[in-house]
Amino acid sequence: MDNPRSILFCCQAFYRLVLLMLTLGHGVLSMPVPTDVPMCTAPETAQYRLTFTGKWTQAAFPKQYPVYRPPAQWSNLIGVTHSSDYHMWQRNDFASNGIRDFAEKGEAWTLMKEVEAAGERIQSVYGILSAPAVVGGTGQMNTEFEVFARHSYLSFIVRIVPSPDWFVGVDTVDLCDGDHWKENVSLDLYPYDAGTDSGFTFSSPNFETIPQDKITQITSSFPSHPANSFYYPRLKHLPPIAKLKLTKIKKTNQIISLPVEPTQSNQLPTGNEIEDKLINTPLDCEVSVWSPWGLCKGKCGDSGVQHRTRYILMHPANNGAACPLLEEERKCFPDNCL
Repeated sequence: MDNPRSILFCCQAFYRLVLLMLTLGHGVLSMPVPTDVPMCTAPETAQYRLTFTGKWTQAAFPKQYPVYRPPAQWSNLIGVTHSSDYHMWQRNDFASNGIRDFAEKGEAWTLMKEVEAAGERIQSVYGILSAPAVVGGTGQMNTEFEVFARHSYLSFIVRIVPSPDWFVGVDTVDLCDGDHWKENVSLDLYPYDAGTDSGFTFSSPNFETIPQDKITQITSSFPSHPANSFYYPRLKHLPPIAKLKLTKIKKTNQIISLPVEPTQSNQLPTGNEIEDKLINTPLDCEVSVWSPWGLCKGKCGDSGVQHRTRYILMHPANNGAACPLLEEERKCFPDNCL
């Protein structure tokens, strides 16, 4: 009887060991890759340098541009390298609790827990990367990261500060091209709404969206409310609020784990950066609705005049449409004449 028990004990131990390898082993018996995406067969690993450049200027985005308490700036960058079966966030899908906390408050704790859980559960996440915040709407932050064939995708998020729940980022950018790694990738970045807060302006108070909406890209005409800070009905497209550049670098023996210090906006721009700073988004004048007509002023038996007024809600900028007349009058006949 002892031999069958020993065999059973060994089988159970082996089974537990296999389960442990499946759960914790990095790259050991990993989950199958979806068949509807191109297979990466690039050899070995690749290292990339990420450069995030803020383009959030008052000239390009003059409407309600935040200049104090707090001024326009960018949060730290949080990103992951991963396989095709994982999404940190996705357009037209609901934001996770981690994305909500980061987009609304810049808190990364829950998001990191979600990333770690995905890595342990389905082995989709290979590495976590970060870069320090940029104090100002313009400037740069840099970091380096590593990818390999099984995990050739990059996703990240940067919060727009201040904002209700707005952010920029990329979702599942593939750095592999068949059997080789891409040398350079450049992308324009545009604002997204996490769908968890209903504020319209950069400095809106907290106003939870119930029920939660899906993540949507903010455009010059969506949301269509005139109070929205990105609402520019004269524009077909918003200018990019940030830019991303990924550059493949020579492989070294060790990845740089600490992010490079950010380049602040007081450095002299060169090349295409000068052209980007010439973007001037026209901002049309906005006025209130007309007030009710005032009392009719005039002598009894003769025609009189009455007035109504309106006031400026937003002054024009960058050759936007000038303000219309703020006062109007019309003829009238006095009432209650004796």
